[in-house]
Order: sequence, then structure tokens, then C-alpha cells
Amino acid sequence: MAHKQGESFSDLVDARIQAIGGWRAETLAQVRRLIHEADPQITEDCKWSKPTNPMGVPVWSHGGIVCTGETYKQTVKLTFMRGAALPDPHKLFNASLEGNARRAIDIREGELPDAEAFKALIRAAVAINLAHQSK
Repeated sequence: MAHKQGESFSDLVDARIQAIGGWRAETLAQVRRLIHEADPQITEDCKWSKPTNPMGVPVWSHGGIVCTGETYKQTVKLTFMRGAALPDPHKLFNASLEGNARRAIDIREGELPDAEAFKALIRAAVAINLAHQSK
């Protein structure tokens, strides 16, 4: 979905969440709220639109991409670009565990990650991005 004059990137994410509908939209909206609570300076956008997904994928960034929010039939998948480098004492990462860089959290219907643990993960991801940016 192309960004239109006068339309904010948050509007694109709003539209994407509305288009999804159901429990996945509700879950993505709740996770989005936690992301903004964890880092009020985080920015959001929708990227990588294609014919099969014209609205693109919600992306949250601060000093680089922090995480993306994709929706599948059974899950909402939050992929952290530098997840392999993040401390995860609460074991929130439960998908894409074999990669060298990324890690993901698959959220199924009726689930939500622990709010404080999730916000700590967001803050850690931002800190790693900012540390890499300053090099």
C-alpha cells in the first residue's frame, strides 16, 4: 500500500490491523500498544507490500528495525531482527530459533506474552540497534 500525502505511517498500521480483523488484529493491536509503552520514540511503518499482501507488514523501528508483525492463519509472528543477540530470560522467543540473527515470538489465539518481559525485550532490541548505529 503506497503512502499517501497526509497519511501517517501509523495510519497505515491502523489500516493493516483493521484489515486483518478477528483475534489476530486484537493481538497485534495489544502488542503494538506494549511496543509503544516500552519505547515512546519507536516509529512504525508498513513495508514489503506485494500482490499477495498489498498492505505490507507492520514494522517498528528505532535506530533500525526492532521487530515486524506478521499474521498467519494460526499465529501472529513478531520477528526481532537482532533477536539472537538479545537476552531472553523469560523465554519469549519460541520460533526461528535456529538463525544467526533473527528470533521470533509466535502468538496463538488467546495468548499474549508477559507484558513486562516483552517490554524489556523491546528496550533491549532498541539498545542493541542504537549501539550498532553509533559504531
